[in-house]
Amino acid sequence: MTAVDVRKILVVGSGAMGRQIGMAAAVAGFTTAVRDVSADAAAAAEADMRRWLDGRVAKGRLTEADAADAWDRLTFSTDLAGAAADADLVIEAATERLDVKRSIFAELDALTPAHAVLATNSSTLASSTVADATGRPDKVCNLHFFNPALVMKAVEIVRNPQTSDETVAAVTAVARAMGKSPVLLNREIPGFVANRLMGAVRDEALALYAGGVASLEDIDTAAKDALGYPMGPFELMDLVGLDVTYLIRQAAYAQTGDEKDLPHPLVAAKYEAGEFGRKTGKGWYTYG
Repeated sequence: MTAVDVRKILVVGSGAMGRQIGMAAAVAGFTTAVRDVSADAAAAAEADMRRWLDGRVAKGRLTEADAADAWDRLTFSTDLAGAAADADLVIEAATERLDVKRSIFAELDALTPAHAVLATNSSTLASSTVADATGRPDKVCNLHFFNPALVMKAVEIVRNPQTSDETVAAVTAVARAMGKSPVLLNREIPGFVANRLMGAVRDEALALYAGGVASLEDIDTAAKDALGYPMGPFELMDLVGLDVTYLIRQAAYAQTGDEKDLPHPLVAAKYEAGEFGRKTGKGWYTYG
């Protein structure tokens, strides 16, 4: 398979990431289907992306004609078999549970054409953990978008030991067509590149706060006004979700067995209290 073969993209999962990946693909000219197991979730995603598209037109970022064309290329449904039947590339954006992902990849392997690339958007689970659930491990890789996917330019492409050069070329071309900046990892490593860099900053911020060196507000201010970060580490954790931060560290620990990869006790306390950040109205900061 070569890069120019990708015309139709299937996104599995219509959550915040899946719906935005789907819209980004449609705007870039790909015929795109976003599929979810829940009809309500798919409908909510469709309404959200319609509002986003209308907002782009209102702001002059897209013409009405371009927006209409993108919308015509994008569908939301619960029909996996129908959407998978002619997909050239599948991007899985489902929950971060290995058993769920392996089941999805096995099903996709049976439903998609033999040439189709099967990619996971996971930021924690390497594609080698799902590749052997398929009969095409050479066509499996990580294609990791960042939140919010319609804004963030970086996309991490992580090859597993069996990923072919053709697969890497195909997903790289798709990422570039979507206006993204691909970052290629030639081997799997927990956290990939960006999350490892971000994790180092986050861990130091937590240590400074836990040690009483500075308030979380002042740590965030230093990151923004001294280092030029768009958000401070505590603000970013609240945006991403402290539940996501917690589960990422748990997944890293499961892979390495190294206790330093466990969630920081302060993050664990927030997780256990259900204080996940913006999505719950309270995390490090209080919202709403």
